Amino acid sequence: MPLVNFANLDFDQIKTSIKDYIRSNSNFTDYDFEGSNLSTIIDVLAYNTYITSYNANMVSNEVFIDSATLRENVVSLARNIGYTPYSKRSAQANISFFVDTTDYADVPQTITLNKGIVASSNSFANESYTFAILDDITVPVSNNEAVFNNTAIYEGIYLTSTFTVNSFDPDQRFILENSGIDISTVRVVVKPSQSSTVTRKYIQADSLFDVTGESPIYFLQEVEGERYELIFGDGIFGKKLDAPSFIEVSYLVSNGDLANGIQNFNFSGKLTSSRDNISISSGVSLLTTLSPSSLGKNIESVESIKKYSTRIYSSQKRAVTTADFEALIPTLYAETESVSAFGGETLNPPQYGKTFVSIKPTSGPYLSDQIKNNLKREIKKYSVSGIEVEITDLKFLYVELNVTAYYNSNLISSAADLTSLISENLRKYSKTAEMNQFGGRFKYSKLLGVIDNSSDAITSNITTVVIRRDLRVSLNSFAEYEICFGNCIFVKSCDGYNIKSSGFNVDGIAGVVYLTDKPNAGSTEFGQIMLIQLETTNTAKVIKKSIGTIDYKKGEIKVSPINITRTLINKGFPVIEISGSPCSNDVLGHHDLYTQLPLDNITINSVSDTDIDDGGNGNGNGGGNGNGGGNGGGPASSYANGEIVRGKKVIPGSTTCDDPEDTVFTATGDIPIGTRISGPAPISVASAPATSTTPSSGGGSSSGGGGGGY
Repeated sequence: MPLVNFANLDFDQIKTSIKDYIRSNSNFTDYDFEGSNLSTIIDVLAYNTYITSYNANMVSNEVFIDSATLRENVVSLARNIGYTPYSKRSAQANISFFVDTTDYADVPQTITLNKGIVASSNSFANESYTFAILDDITVPVSNNEAVFNNTAIYEGIYLTSTFTVNSFDPDQRFILENSGIDISTVRVVVKPSQSSTVTRKYIQADSLFDVTGESPIYFLQEVEGERYELIFGDGIFGKKLDAPSFIEVSYLVSNGDLANGIQNFNFSGKLTSSRDNISISSGVSLLTTLSPSSLGKNIESVESIKKYSTRIYSSQKRAVTTADFEALIPTLYAETESVSAFGGETLNPPQYGKTFVSIKPTSGPYLSDQIKNNLKREIKKYSVSGIEVEITDLKFLYVELNVTAYYNSNLISSAADLTSLISENLRKYSKTAEMNQFGGRFKYSKLLGVIDNSSDAITSNITTVVIRRDLRVSLNSFAEYEICFGNCIFVKSCDGYNIKSSGFNVDGIAGVVYLTDKPNAGSTEFGQIMLIQLETTNTAKVIKKSIGTIDYKKGEIKVSPINITRTLINKGFPVIEISGSPCSNDVLGHHDLYTQLPLDNITINSVSDTDIDDGGNGNGNGGGNGNGGGNGGGPASSYANGEIVRGKKVIPGSTTCDDPEDTVFTATGDIPIGTRISGPAPISVASAPATSTTPSSGGGSSSGGGGGGY
């Protein structure tokens, strides 16, 4: 009998192995298996072996959390190491309304908004959603008005489940039969019996700390079908329930993130007077939305469970290393989208004894001071004594693109269609986890593949990369600023103008000024920051030298104390956009830098191959017409554009305008009326002595070749 290879798990290989085994018997040495009835029996044996092998392989995979694929198995394995995946999270909105009791015959002293459904949304994305409160809210009536101010409402269907403890059923389970439950909205009340009026509120516990045999607690765990099971104490850890205790559980079944962004609500709640518990329906005002619905979230994915469960287990509910902080914080603050932690010893200069944490919430870019303080207080329970935790504001590192895509016009109807396809693919890429995280990495080669794979019509693409940080300024006060890109800034020209900024006003200088740089003599690692003012769209005069320094290698800019009075750009707060070209097209988000690909700062030019002039010198910014960047002149430049400032160009000394889209001419150089600005009017005084300069093009024309290189 021949040696059988048990590694053959393919159907045909198994069948061949069976035939070889039978041929080892002398009675079947020359037997024609294909033409006999025995072939059917062999097929059945091979099929049975194949299915058995597949099942054995799948069972083996589902035993380990790394290879398991079924949610029930992943959740069960995570439960073994003490991890409970987060549930769906209801969207939350804040509303205000009042009840006018002027026409009431008997004015109550207080009015109660009963728990349950309170409001419903108007049609939103062809769906209507209900919002509820979890506990009764009672307010006093004052001057014939009962005001319900800043009331938090939560999206979801308000449901109640009841159970009666049965001592004759030792395997009794308390399972909430609905999927999609937001476990943060679960409320549990226990009565000695169904008819009893005595109630006791039970709270959810996630550890055994401070739990005694009389503690009114319950544990919650996810079971099959994304449902949840309540587990009560045994008399040692948690109070044991005796028959015939009656359990009443209320909760919300949520739609997760689908209900985010709702602004209009209609009142659907129940109001009662406190005096005689009579229902109230008249005098209710319209609902005023103080904040639209947000923070809705879907149930934790299998990938996320695999990632965080092992980290939580390794941290053992303590915060010592930076990895411990990154694993622990999402469990303390459920709205965490991404988190970064790093030790103060890694900073320059070092800050020993400190751990810095930066958090990206699911809604909005920043945490409120109240949430920061609450988090610091919670983290302190797990951190080592003597370690100070600092929660810093989120710092975005924006990656801006200029894409020129060349295409075969025979394979697509128009340049506009191609631009739309590229734009959609870039939108999908911008939402990948590769980008939207701390420590994220923008991978240039992958981006080129995303663009090229947008359509078979694309023959090539030339894409330039610029990195940007937004400097948030303090108006009308002297302050020094520091901003770090975490990536090397490319020095294209020793004459400067390697970085560019949006415009702003400075106390004591008439007109709009911009930031730029100039490398130190004989150095491409360090330079000085200067203030410039435009003379034409691409020439400038230096208003003030050496107002700061730049470290090109670290991508670090420091500005000496300066009194900024206005900025051209306001994003809810005054900012100056500062950008430069990275030394490498692969951009990294170090420490607390959160990398993003802003779609509103991506330029896409689609150019037909037939529009390229083979004899061009390559200095154009594009190479075709229509959606291309120019009218011939060869392929697009591989360098960033040669503009010396960002955004609107404010030029003093003229009242004519040759480019109304990008340039604003004024007689004084002040920010013109209608331009988006912030802060009070600047103080205009005589400007400092100025030097007129024209930036070097660095091998290309100012319209297409200048800027950074790679």
